[in-house]
Amino acid sequence: MLLHLNYENPQSKDIDAIVKCLKNDGVIIYPTDTVYSIGCDITSQKAIEKLARLKNIKPEKANFSFVCSDLSHLANYCRPISNTVFRIIKKALPGPYTFILEANNNVPKLLKQNKKTVGIRVPDNPICLAIVKELGNPIISTSLHNTDDEIAEYFSDPEVIHAEYESKVDMVIDGGFGNLYASTVLDCSSDEIVVLREGLGSLDILD
Repeated sequence: MLLHLNYENPQSKDIDAIVKCLKNDGVIIYPTDTVYSIGCDITSQKAIEKLARLKNIKPEKANFSFVCSDLSHLANYCRPISNTVFRIIKKALPGPYTFILEANNNVPKLLKQNKKTVGIRVPDNPICLAIVKELGNPIISTSLHNTDDEIAEYFSDPEVIHAEYESKVDMVIDGGFGNLYASTVLDCSSDEIVVLREGLGSLDILD
């Protein structure tokens, strides 16, 4: 199913339909402030397993991000962070960044296993934020490509994405053309902040 949404003002009935799909163990492809992403409800074990199969990886081995609507979810899934890291996160989000933080015991066991960190995203995209806010909890998510570098241009076109993934996911949300670059990934799980990937987000936030 391909659902067209107004980027600036997504209609509540459309957001409700997407959230209903997620709550029914659905996997969706949706726009962010970087590349299109594929994700599901963090509380649905069935959907997480389906998402992992689509990525050909075991859930506990996957580097999925938690896409949140605001910073209120930090305390839910992450251990306490330093004031320095919090100031950087507050400056950067919403925005094209993924922050790797220490996970706490609330992270679903299916995802955690032996992993001690979690990636947190708050994309600057009205459609994405509206979906997560209405859902009430994060979306487990990963970029719609197989490398950490530049992706093929067709992944930015929701019509082509739908043609490619129509039979593999429950819904593709058309929020216009996506970006060609992924988020900047910053590992803040230890004393020193490490740049794991320089993407769309500027590193000026570290100054």
